[in-house]
Amino acid sequence: MMKNFVEELTWRGMLHQSMPGVEEHLLEGMQSAYVGIDPTADSLHIGHLVGVMMLRHFQLAGHKPYALVGGATGMIGDPSGKSAERNLLDEKTLRHNQEAIKNQLSRFLDFDSDEANSAVLVNNYDWMKEFSFLEFIRDVGKHITVNYMMAKDSVKKRLSSEAKEGMSFTEFTYQLVQGYDFLHLYRENNCSIQMGGSDQWGNITTGTELIRRIGGGKGYALTCPLITKADGTKFGKTEGGNIWLDAKRTSPYKFYQYWLNSSDDDAEKYIKIFTFLTEEEISDLVKTHAEAPHLRALQKKLAEEITIMVHSKEDFENAEKASSILFSKSFKEDIRTLDEATFLDVFEGVPQAFISRDEFNEGLDMIGALAAKTNFLNSNGEARRALKENSISVNKEKVKEDYQLSSEDLINDTYIILNKGKKNTYIIKID
Repeated sequence: MMKNFVEELTWRGMLHQSMPGVEEHLLEGMQSAYVGIDPTADSLHIGHLVGVMMLRHFQLAGHKPYALVGGATGMIGDPSGKSAERNLLDEKTLRHNQEAIKNQLSRFLDFDSDEANSAVLVNNYDWMKEFSFLEFIRDVGKHITVNYMMAKDSVKKRLSSEAKEGMSFTEFTYQLVQGYDFLHLYRENNCSIQMGGSDQWGNITTGTELIRRIGGGKGYALTCPLITKADGTKFGKTEGGNIWLDAKRTSPYKFYQYWLNSSDDDAEKYIKIFTFLTEEEISDLVKTHAEAPHLRALQKKLAEEITIMVHSKEDFENAEKASSILFSKSFKEDIRTLDEATFLDVFEGVPQAFISRDEFNEGLDMIGALAAKTNFLNSNGEARRALKENSISVNKEKVKEDYQLSSEDLINDTYIILNKGKKNTYIIKID
């Protein structure tokens, strides 16, 4: 039974713009749609997730999703929303990136089903690589006027007097290449809909125009809003860069933390877009959150759902435990259960000092640990005062001046956590 895909996107806040007739077209029976994915890295980041979620909802509604890896367009670079031309990639790198991206997409889309609407991954390099320049300008270019191309926002912005750089001919042709992808998929795969972010509207409609002029058919465009944050900062970015789906690039702990730290307004928006919870479930969560905002029910559920979906239930449980470990009553035992990478994530930015293992084995007293050997505190005198005031902890347990650090204090056989009061934390690494 077909579900109403447009209705689903609408209540989730995932529909920005659509061509007239697209809802009726979808209700006629199973249709095919695609989303283009830029393969400039061997991992997706969370900025890609809205398009991926659209494809998943499309499949759940009974339709057939196509994920298009832009091997050819990735060699050019989309000017939409960009202020400068991007670096071009070679074929070997693109193929590697394609395989890595498919592995990530398979957590969202069913590529292996025997059902008619199983997902398909395609790469536009496969049909563009044999297309000569002369053939392209003869068979495709002549059908779209320069006036039509110049009217697109992505072109106008780059050619405006405010733009620092102009636009190369390579980038100018991008919308034709993307438009041809739509025409190709329409002809070869009966794919009648292209979906993407709202900044893609101009490129998508160039495709519908080629389908009309060359294919003699009807293509449809449907876009989602670009995700923004309530505080005006860029979605999916931190001081360290993108939030990636690959655990090697962004650890599950940092991934979980990103969502957990969402504002109330953002969490209410994101939970509709980035989870498959029902309208009723989300409505109940919003009410629960409103009654006790300090408990952060929305953020916790959002972070749980998306971390499990992208990584695993085990990764979520580890990230959740790591997030609460600083306040744990059994800190000393719990901290030893963290792997080294998560331990370092939890204590990222905390001052560290390095002491050789030989030096440590010779004996390390608290004055040395706090000042003489580490310079965490300004002087031995300050260290003694802090110890007399009972404000120093080793792995969250209070110690006196006569305490000697030993191998029993080592976490992962390498680290010791020192605290002065509640606010000052230091790490000793035994190298």
